Amino acid sequence: MSAIVGVDVGGTFTDLFFYDEAARQFRTAKVPSNRGDEAVGFLAGLRSFGPVARLSSIVHGTTVGTNALLERKGGRIGLITTAGFRDVLEMRRRDRRHTWGLWGDFVPVVERDMRLEVAERTLADGTLRRAVDPAEVAAAARALLGRGAEALAICFINAYANPANELAALEAATAVWPNGNIECSARILPEIREFERTSTTVLNAYLQPVVGGYLAKLDAALQGEGFSGRFHIVQSNGGVMSTDTARRLPVRTALSGPAAGVIAAAAIARAAGFPNVITGDLGGTSFDVSLVVEGATALAAQTTIDFGLVVRTPMIEITTIGAGGGSIAHVDAGGLLQVGPESAGSRPGPVCYGQGNTRPTLTDANVVLGRINAERPIGGKLARLDLEAARAAIARHVAEPLGLEVMAAAEAIVRVADARMAGAIRLVSIERGHDPGRFVAVPFGGGGALHVGALIKEVGLKGALVPRYPGVTSALGCVIADIRHDQVQTLNLSLGGMDVAALDRRMVAEAVAARAVVEAAGLTVEGIDTVFELDMHYQGQTHTVAVPLPVTMDHGTTGVSEAIIQAAFEKAYRRSFSRLLPGVGMRIVNLRTAAIGRRPHFDLAALAPGAEASMEAARLGSRQVWFAGQWHEAAVHDRLLLPIGAEVHGPAVLEQPDATVLIDPDLKARVDALGNVIVERLGETA
Repeated sequence: MSAIVGVDVGGTFTDLFFYDEAARQFRTAKVPSNRGDEAVGFLAGLRSFGPVARLSSIVHGTTVGTNALLERKGGRIGLITTAGFRDVLEMRRRDRRHTWGLWGDFVPVVERDMRLEVAERTLADGTLRRAVDPAEVAAAARALLGRGAEALAICFINAYANPANELAALEAATAVWPNGNIECSARILPEIREFERTSTTVLNAYLQPVVGGYLAKLDAALQGEGFSGRFHIVQSNGGVMSTDTARRLPVRTALSGPAAGVIAAAAIARAAGFPNVITGDLGGTSFDVSLVVEGATALAAQTTIDFGLVVRTPMIEITTIGAGGGSIAHVDAGGLLQVGPESAGSRPGPVCYGQGNTRPTLTDANVVLGRINAERPIGGKLARLDLEAARAAIARHVAEPLGLEVMAAAEAIVRVADARMAGAIRLVSIERGHDPGRFVAVPFGGGGALHVGALIKEVGLKGALVPRYPGVTSALGCVIADIRHDQVQTLNLSLGGMDVAALDRRMVAEAVAARAVVEAAGLTVEGIDTVFELDMHYQGQTHTVAVPLPVTMDHGTTGVSEAIIQAAFEKAYRRSFSRLLPGVGMRIVNLRTAAIGRRPHFDLAALAPGAEASMEAARLGSRQVWFAGQWHEAAVHDRLLLPIGAEVHGPAVLEQPDATVLIDPDLKARVDALGNVIVERLGETA
């Protein structure tokens, strides 16, 4: 069978999207996650599509790496570095968690006694002043093993300019190291800036035991099911990589699951004719927001996962806040209502799940307000939700402390959560110079479409596009994501009078290496594109601007020239700062190369409603739903049976197995040709 399955493991549910490429047929599934043993939900979802052995490919978006970083639950690791540089991780950029005051509580992921120094020295121009002693490196590696190290990072000063000492040290340490959890910065990030290079290399080592162990467990489980196809992982840049690459470079799996969702949301929006969108993934524990401008996702070269945990590898820019369906509502010591960041997760989950939790969550509030149907909960986890238990929890923990009625307290919980989500959207739009009135929200995840009306009004968005299957959008992203591999190399070249032929050879070599990684992934691609980008600045400046180059590799050359580079730099610099600096020299700092294997086109029209859809078939009746301090009679429809062109005026509720779409009283919804629900203000067209 030529079937590919995308699997997104979240904190509450595991979402799956099955697509038979030959028959052009798809199915979806949503099963409970099993925190601590994600393979249970992973396999349960795969089995729902039939024998796992018949699948040809599985692509997985995972949050294991992200959670390990946020919760500080990575492996015990050691660092071997240049004499005099063991404290780079603690000094960082001399930043502070708290702006005011000379105190802080940052603890590096590598304890000081696990950071050992060796005598070696490479100068900034690549000159090898002192060669490393392999015997000294081997002794340091043995010492770290004796102290319980599970993984090893090697990071020498200026190794980006000449990796010889690092590679010699890696060879010496590998000879005594008992597992494959060992890497050096020259193979992770051969880029200038000592802290960022050390941090990224160390965090990669920190994740190797966790992500490697997780993938090994999944591999064993899949082999037990007779699976012999390809198993791949979504990267934080939105591309796909092999599990071998993921084991070697697990730091690239941070924000893997949310990245897949952004890829799918952007593709759906482009197909529907909306190039400018703000994606919002509301799951059980968090709300993840990202900006898509003119159809392109925003990539950041560097991301701070948590204070002091800096990862310098291309990632889709995603802003995350702790506001999900499982976020716990409470009244703080100052008498203010808070929602999150603590979450009930999947176990015990919201109070209405009846699994032992007694503190109210955002989901409980939506159930009490009638927005979630207690008799038809999503995901198939429970036959029904305990409405009365949710009411009692809200009464005890929110209504009574604030002196409110239960319904007013439930609405207050939702409004606080809406305000936090709106703040995240403003952060990625208004605060970056974008007018939200030009953007359409794309809410997905199990709860995103419940809050779309409030976000349209609160932020001033143009409207919203709810995907056909919002609850499994990230899983769909796993299926349609391209294969991608990014590389970076510091060059430190002045533009004037540079050796263009040498630069061309370097670009070709980087492209060949990146393409080889894509080809080794083993997935079917229609072609491989090579993209080049330079980090540049004017002489004397510290920070750089990203400069996309309008060249590609063809017949062993890129055709790059000084004129092409200068024109591209001036265009990028003017876009960022609205002016140039005539007469000042220009400098190339880094070369970035990406190889992108284009996956076969997935026709989103396959998701559109079929001939069985009609307004009559979709009509489920009506129920009371609470809006703005009072009950409203809201029409209830089976969302998947609404035909193309259908229009529904609020108040209304559109239900489907993986999500619920809420249409506020002053909004309307229409179904487009791809089966998406377009939510607009009455009298307006998005």
